[in-house]
Amino acid sequence: MRRGISVVAIVGALALTATACGGSGDSGSDGGDGAKAANDPGSVSGTVTWWDTSDATNEAPAFKKLVSAFEAKYPKIKVDYVNVPFDQAQQKFKTAAATGKGAPDVLRSDVGWTPGFAQLGYLKDLTGTPALDKPDDFLDGPLKNAAYQDKTYGVPQVTDTLGLLYNKELFQKAGIDKPPADWKAVKDAAQKIKEKTGAEGIGLSPDSYYSLPFLYGENSDMVDPDRKQITIADAASLKGIETAVDLVKSGAAPKPAGTDGYNALKTDFKNGKLAMLIDGPWATKEIFGGDAYKSRDNLGIAPVPAGSTGTAGAPVGGHNLVVYAGSKNFDASYLFTRFMTEAAQQEAVSKEIGVLPTRKSAYTNDVLADPVRKSFHDALGKAHPRPRIPQGGDLFTDWLQHYTKILTLKEQPREGLDATAKAWQSALLKDYGIAK
Repeated sequence: MRRGISVVAIVGALALTATACGGSGDSGSDGGDGAKAANDPGSVSGTVTWWDTSDATNEAPAFKKLVSAFEAKYPKIKVDYVNVPFDQAQQKFKTAAATGKGAPDVLRSDVGWTPGFAQLGYLKDLTGTPALDKPDDFLDGPLKNAAYQDKTYGVPQVTDTLGLLYNKELFQKAGIDKPPADWKAVKDAAQKIKEKTGAEGIGLSPDSYYSLPFLYGENSDMVDPDRKQITIADAASLKGIETAVDLVKSGAAPKPAGTDGYNALKTDFKNGKLAMLIDGPWATKEIFGGDAYKSRDNLGIAPVPAGSTGTAGAPVGGHNLVVYAGSKNFDASYLFTRFMTEAAQQEAVSKEIGVLPTRKSAYTNDVLADPVRKSFHDALGKAHPRPRIPQGGDLFTDWLQHYTKILTLKEQPREGLDATAKAWQSALLKDYGIAK
């Protein structure tokens, strides 16, 4: 999953130094084969430091409950829980792992970060270890997102995708009987809602992750690994981003704030000032706390709108639990990772905060009885896989700066796309060409 990331936060994160909270297992270093965890788990002792990158207010409390349950099951193991802001965690982990000082034993890693961390040698290969229990039970997409070069470096914890969230009451007042299926219909609906109700139409987050449905709607993407091409600046991508800009220029979408624009839009949506929002299941707990959704039935969820090609697509997101290659307590780390990703724990967290499980067996009748979870679960079947390349998690940094300027009408789409492509080729994808 992704949340709003400001340019200031990313620049600030580059200056972060590692904190002294790395793995310090009391049982001493082990070889990492997990034999003790597999054969005599009750004898495993020590400390596991976990960096949790979930939202501190709306998600973290549910994961803290699981930590307490783990410590009750394994009383010889203590978990040092640290909540690390999502927009700082990637660079902070890189710094700690590179210096060998302060890295956690276990990290909640965005799926886009996992291949890059693995390529750098910062992660333990979990293939065949007790951490990766019953791999056949995982959904295919999340399990693939945890792999790099045919080895599994993460255990999928949660998965997600994006959808069109809409306020049913505002739609009814505007005389709109169904959610729009493409961006042209979104524009028409937004203008009608504004005229009839005074509410704004659709919120477009300036976080670059939220640009992906506009690219997919034109059958494009950020990169094409098979052809070794950067496609962010090709004609199809340009058309997709121009569609987003047109929504802002036409007034169908309010111009987002350049700083913390995502959270500002979410606040307006949950309080009934905004009729539509592109977002994921992680946002729904906060949304249900707003004035407009005291009745949960007022929240509608539909597929992400299609582009001019008729194609609709949203990215597959989510998080893996990964184990630091330099951990001094692999056995305890494996047990913790396995526990946190078991079906029972995934089901409990899904029911409490609405996130989607990665295990097939966690989609119980209770989980799917909730219309929100069922809507996003159904959307996963049509979600667009993200390129599994080591640089995947880093692509959003340069693109964020330009996409924010584009959506706030401070930069022309062609200018921002070309600058992004050149920056990627210069620093991240030197062996890639730039498609036009």
